[in-house]
Amino acid sequence: MIQISNMSKIYEMGENSVYALNNVSLHIAKHEFVAIVGPSGSGKSTLMNMLGCLDVPTSGEYYLDGKEVSKLNDNQLADIRNKKIGFIFQGFNLLKKLTAVENVELPLIYQGVGHKERIKRSIEALEMVGLGKRLYHTPNELSGGQQQRVAIARALVSKPPLILADEPTGNLDSKSGADVMNILHQLHRDGNTIVLITHDNNIAAQAKRIIRIQDGMIIEDKEAV
Repeated sequence: MIQISNMSKIYEMGENSVYALNNVSLHIAKHEFVAIVGPSGSGKSTLMNMLGCLDVPTSGEYYLDGKEVSKLNDNQLADIRNKKIGFIFQGFNLLKKLTAVENVELPLIYQGVGHKERIKRSIEALEMVGLGKRLYHTPNELSGGQQQRVAIARALVSKPPLILADEPTGNLDSKSGADVMNILHQLHRDGNTIVLITHDNNIAAQAKRIIRIQDGMIIEDKEAV
């Protein structure tokens, strides 16, 4: 699913070059559940931006689902993101004036899916995450945990091969966080590839494989106990 070779991301700060990523190589197979762990400033957010085709590396190669994406332009990257990646963010990123169904159907609008099919698939995705009775509620009518479930439904509605979850429990209480992790486990059992970005070792321990990053380099890559 993911093949990264010798990837670096360098930011020029005056006369200094800062390596946010330093010669990173990484392979993630289809259907894996991987946690990428590191403290603030470790490079994990930069790596997430690369994995999610939100940015391009200074050097190195990135193959996503067999396609070389590290040298694509902005429009091509947007197309890859829409077709290949479902994003779950810490801040939910829902549009406040739209209902749960309307938020979930957004990726399908960009894909040109017809209205009836969009609504059908959006409702199915919301039912899958336990929000069948909250279809027409707006975000301010939902709890934080429910908003994150809407975000998960939006991530999976277009059936992307990769789910990229960036600190998905970061803004949630412990029960809501556990509910979100249970959904991610179910998505993994259903065959999705899950990459979870976190600073929390307890959350990372729930993945099948843990990759630790520090100072822009991978310092550990092991199967979870």
